[in-house]
Amino acid sequence: MTDDKELFEILKKDEIPDKEEEKLIVFQFNDQLGEFEELEVEEGVALQELLDPDFILLFVDHKFFRVWLWHGSNTTTRMKFIAAKISPKIRDKYGIGYKITAVDEGNEMKGFKVRVGIIKEIDLEKEKKVGPAYAGTVEDLELLEELSREKIILLLEKTGIPEGYERKMVIVKNQLFGYREYERNYLGSIIKEKKIFPLQEQVPDGPYLAENFVARMLFSYNNVVLTELLEKTDNQKSEVKEKSKNNN
Repeated sequence: MTDDKELFEILKKDEIPDKEEEKLIVFQFNDQLGEFEELEVEEGVALQELLDPDFILLFVDHKFFRVWLWHGSNTTTRMKFIAAKISPKIRDKYGIGYKITAVDEGNEMKGFKVRVGIIKEIDLEKEKKVGPAYAGTVEDLELLEELSREKIILLLEKTGIPEGYERKMVIVKNQLFGYREYERNYLGSIIKEKKIFPLQEQVPDGPYLAENFVARMLFSYNNVVLTELLEKTDNQKSEVKEKSKNNN
């Protein structure tokens, strides 16, 4: 069950609070053992100095709710396959809502470069509010929006879903999102990803009767954090019909 005090902080700050420790936790893939081993990074050592072409490194990023799986250019396909297969086990220790992102040496995305110190971090939220003065790319803003949605997904993970139901839509403030779960095949390993996406253009203006849905609201200190629209699963619907027949 979600802690009321924590949800109050979510409302107050308009975001999920950062962990007390925002430093990345680093694991190195041991090819001989076929498993990841946590590295003790000494104070003052830059994370970018750990990036070696012969290594596969895994970074747990609490700040952005991600797990970065970095592949050195000299690592083999077999190493990448095993690392991808076992990386969800590391991820699940810290947050099942964390997204696993594969990163290849020489093709690192900007978000990863910022987190390991290759390039300087900028406050995208502050820059976004500046408007026309912002000189960043569309990719920067899309990353910011994606991270915001991942925070919502993490909160949904903590609330769970009642047995016999599945989540269809989520309402956060005045925004309506669809919800889907996908299975992605990465180097032979099945990774389950949860996504929310805007539905503004799919809902007509005017009153909306959520027929065949059950509304579940998440409260904290008399404030609504979010509202979910849940639908009974096929098994649950069959059980309800069976009970109805028996009662008649």
